[in-house]
Amino acid sequence: MNALLSLVAVIVLILIAFIGIKVASLHFLFGVVIPYAAIATFLIGVIYRVVKWGRTPVPFRIPTTCGQQKSLPWIKQSKLDNPSSTSGVIGRMLLEVFLFRSLFSNTKFELKEGPKIAYGSTKWLWLGGLAFHWSFFVVLVRHVRLFTEPVPSFLHSIEVLDGFLQVGALGVLISGVVLLLAVTYLFLRRVFIPEVRYISLAADYFPLFLIMSVALSGILMRYFLRVDLVSIKELTMGLASFSVAVSLEKISVIFYIHLFLVSALFAYIPFSKIMHMGGVFLSPTRNLANNSRMERHINPWNYPVKVHTYEEYEDDFREIMKDAGIPVEKE
Repeated sequence: MNALLSLVAVIVLILIAFIGIKVASLHFLFGVVIPYAAIATFLIGVIYRVVKWGRTPVPFRIPTTCGQQKSLPWIKQSKLDNPSSTSGVIGRMLLEVFLFRSLFSNTKFELKEGPKIAYGSTKWLWLGGLAFHWSFFVVLVRHVRLFTEPVPSFLHSIEVLDGFLQVGALGVLISGVVLLLAVTYLFLRRVFIPEVRYISLAADYFPLFLIMSVALSGILMRYFLRVDLVSIKELTMGLASFSVAVSLEKISVIFYIHLFLVSALFAYIPFSKIMHMGGVFLSPTRNLANNSRMERHINPWNYPVKVHTYEEYEDDFREIMKDAGIPVEKE
């Protein structure tokens, strides 16, 4: 039901864009107003979430410890899984952000007949997540060419590497295909694995369907449907320079659908789980060194309170404790 509701929501978004262009001719709304509103929502939302996380007090060291902490000289420390220095934290964060190291080391377990617990690898999930995030990043970088003139040389190099597979006169960009396959795998995994399906909410399916529709509409524009690339470049350059002068009616409806879905995705990011892209850098379980054996960390927000020491407790109840046979420090 959660997957069906999310699919219906994405279909409604597509119909809104289609009807808005084909029937109501709201080209300026879908081509200019909504993209600007989406980017503004994205920037304000991301800044708000990051500032809110940054202001959250973290008085103690609570890093995730997955290996041996630094202790005695002859005991080997796990410097990446249990870092005690800033360099170790940086190394851990780099491997986490770029290679998903913790997900690579993750394991799954299943309850078999017997009953017996069987442990297994989750390397397919790691590979699917890695392919999804890196292909998404490459696709975003490639689209920078629409907002720059002249196009930077490194973007040409990326497109050459990304489009090394030549099919006919048009090169196939691998990143777009990999993105679609990876997001499809992540969706099917949620559907066919009972344990994952049980904990999946509409908020888990909706971004998958939304990204899937963005990738599909982009593939349709590139390989199957004719679009006016010159007008699209004029529009994107106008959006970047805040001076849209192109005739919006010349642009195909499939582009407006694609643009509206991208706008919906950007506006949705600050309020969704996709914000882990920023949260990972502010997570105290990852960005802190575990040096509790070398430094004492005291909560600076603790206010002074009146305590009742054991000596005072014994002074109050010494005779009662002696009558009950409880040993005391002072006779």
